[in-house]
Amino acid sequence: MKMSDTRRAATFWSEALGYHSAVNPDFLVPNKAGAPRLHLDETDRTHLDLWAADEHEQLAEVERLLALGATRVDWDYPAGADFVVLADPDGNLFCVINTSA
Repeated sequence: MKMSDTRRAATFWSEALGYHSAVNPDFLVPNKAGAPRLHLDETDRTHLDLWAADEHEQLAEVERLLALGATRVDWDYPAGADFVVLADPDGNLFCVINTSA
C-alpha cells in the first residue's frame, strides 16, 4: 500500500469540506460546531460519503471536487446508482451521493 502525502491530503480535504488544520496538522477541524474532526493518517485508508440534496447539487459538487484535484474512478455502477465514485489526490476512494434518489 502506498504511503499518503498528508500535507496534500490536508489541502484537498480542507477545501473539499471547508475545514482547517488543527494544532496537530494530521487533524482537520470543522469551521462550525458539531461536525466531526477528520484524522489524516499516512497508513490507514478511509472512505467518506459526501451527501448532496439532489442531482443538480451532486453534479455541481463532483465538478467542484474535480477542480480541487479529485479524479473520476472507473466504476461498474448498478442501474439507477445514486452515487459517483471519486478518488482524492492520494487515491483514496470516496462517493458523492444524491440523497433524493
